[in-house]
Amino acid sequence: MSKAQIIQIEKHGGPEVLQMVQVDVPAPAAGEVQIRQKAVGLNFIDIYCRTGLYPNPLPHGLGFEGSGVVEAVGEGVTHVKAGDRVAYGQGPLGAYSTLRNVPGDKVVAIPDSVSFEQAAALMLKGLTVQYLFRQTYRLKGNETILFHAAAGGVGLIACQWARALGVRLIGTTSSPEKAALARRYGAWEVIDYTKEDVPARVLELTDGQKVPVVYDGVGKATWEMSLDCLQPRGMMVSFGNASGPVEGVNLAVLAKKGSLYVTRPMVSAYTATAQAMQAAAADVFELVTAGKLDIVIGQRFALKDAGLAHEALKSRQTTGATVLTLD
Repeated sequence: MSKAQIIQIEKHGGPEVLQMVQVDVPAPAAGEVQIRQKAVGLNFIDIYCRTGLYPNPLPHGLGFEGSGVVEAVGEGVTHVKAGDRVAYGQGPLGAYSTLRNVPGDKVVAIPDSVSFEQAAALMLKGLTVQYLFRQTYRLKGNETILFHAAAGGVGLIACQWARALGVRLIGTTSSPEKAALARRYGAWEVIDYTKEDVPARVLELTDGQKVPVVYDGVGKATWEMSLDCLQPRGMMVSFGNASGPVEGVNLAVLAKKGSLYVTRPMVSAYTATAQAMQAAAADVFELVTAGKLDIVIGQRFALKDAGLAHEALKSRQTTGATVLTLD
């Protein structure tokens, strides 16, 4: 039985509910991989779990993605072995930990060209962009699209992936500094939603055509404006709730605005099998290895300072990805 330091919560609330405790970690069961973690990725879903927007039985840990070195493997695990560098981006909950056991079908080997911090910052965010761009609405190139929060961790990956595909990405941000960052990483144009009328600007940029798809991880605050940016029969991809969940959707509005499609996808549905996970991760790592995807880590926090990291993410003080370090 090994020991681990973990961050867990006993009740829902603000960053103050995060507690560091020591727990026992048993040997990996059949199908599991035990990982000595090097870095953990921070995501908005961690805040949703902490506040209870996404409820889980209490007490529980936080975090869904991390990277590290394999300590041991359980019976039946053959694709990785002790000493391998690995990462995962689909939980289960509890990544804020120095040592943990993870289902083997969620674990992928990291290429030598990808660091532990990059992998921790990349897995969930990279897999998110992979399923958004290559599966939910498959971009072919030469499209013009709208992507909200373009200077965030997911957004900067999206900017680069769109550029690699030959797609013109219109991003939204909340400051000139974030707009410049999004442009640097591949955004075709950027709209400051705090000062500009987003639908009017999209109409102008597309010569009155609007866009075939909007990728919206913001939620409540951008729902209406996103619909107003879509072409007839366009697709609204609502994949996050950074400003709060979208509620009270009136389906008649979709008809009125042009027979629109709406989907609320989650990465777990697109990486539900080991084969799907491996294929999606390979897609992401290929871009990194080819030099087409630079993982921008804007902030690093020690595991014990996870509460400060949550505050920074929630208050939009972050750019790029944020990682918790364990060395």
